[in-house]
Amino acid sequence: MKFARLSVLSASLAIAACSGGGEFGGTFGGGGSSATTYVITSANATTAARASWEAALNSGNFGGAGGVPGLSASTPGDFSKATRAPGSSVFLVNVMQKVPFGPVEELCFVSGSITTSGDVADPLTLTTGDTFQVVSDACDDGFGEVVNGTIDFTVREFTGDLLAGTYLLSMDTVLTDFQVATESDTIVSNGDVTLTLDTTDTPFIEAGVSGTRMTVDYNAISETLSNYVSNQTLDGGDQALPFTMTGAGTLNSSELNGIIQYSTPVIFAGVGFEYPSSGSLLVEGKDSAARLTAVDNVNITIEVDTNGDGTWDETIETTWAELAAS
Repeated sequence: MKFARLSVLSASLAIAACSGGGEFGGTFGGGGSSATTYVITSANATTAARASWEAALNSGNFGGAGGVPGLSASTPGDFSKATRAPGSSVFLVNVMQKVPFGPVEELCFVSGSITTSGDVADPLTLTTGDTFQVVSDACDDGFGEVVNGTIDFTVREFTGDLLAGTYLLSMDTVLTDFQVATESDTIVSNGDVTLTLDTTDTPFIEAGVSGTRMTVDYNAISETLSNYVSNQTLDGGDQALPFTMTGAGTLNSSELNGIIQYSTPVIFAGVGFEYPSSGSLLVEGKDSAARLTAVDNVNITIEVDTNGDGTWDETIETTWAELAAS
């Protein structure tokens, strides 16, 4: 999946979250659910690194599932960072107005509709076990995409104050035939996502996603992430808007015709809407590996271990932009 396609998915998604039911900054080691089968070579290391980087970004974008206003912001690489959109609290407060509620159908701006329903125990707050569902039916809001499919949410944990916008929220989410169609792509997602959003120290935000399995089909390519996690932070109180990102998982991609694992042994960090200026991504294949390292917000290196002996046999110097275009 090219970087540009990630923005299509993230634009139709909405709440972002962290893995582990609200635990941030954990240790990530690739998913390990499947043995690696893809042999990384000097010729294909850039492709493997790009696919893994996109997988880490894509898993973070799953956090906005469902058309619920939540987190939005992106770097030149379509990296959606953890920034809280003001609509997130408004949506959840509206959800809690009826017990149970719905189905309530709302027409989209151009055509189609979104239907929301659910069962909330207490109209004054969110409670563990609360459920709601968002169903998109050919929804076109004029942003160049048409959305179909179903998102089911179950509240796992909630503390704080929605009206004040300071809270810890964790939700289990299931995407069923969630489709985003544009002029150039049709992306269909099926799988599970655990979402957590911590705004208790706002304007410092922590967010991310985790899941056991998510399959994304687009055009002639199919990608399945398993045992995946992506965590993000943003300090909105700093004018430079410093951010961090970590991620890990197992990727089975038809583009690679094989399985690889990825992790972030060094946290990615950057500022504003630029690419990360530091951090590294380790990609593990069958008896082989590659390591993408951010030299700065423009340049990167990709080191290649072709025989799995722990020694980097070759170093490829390139840029974030060239990686995106590869």
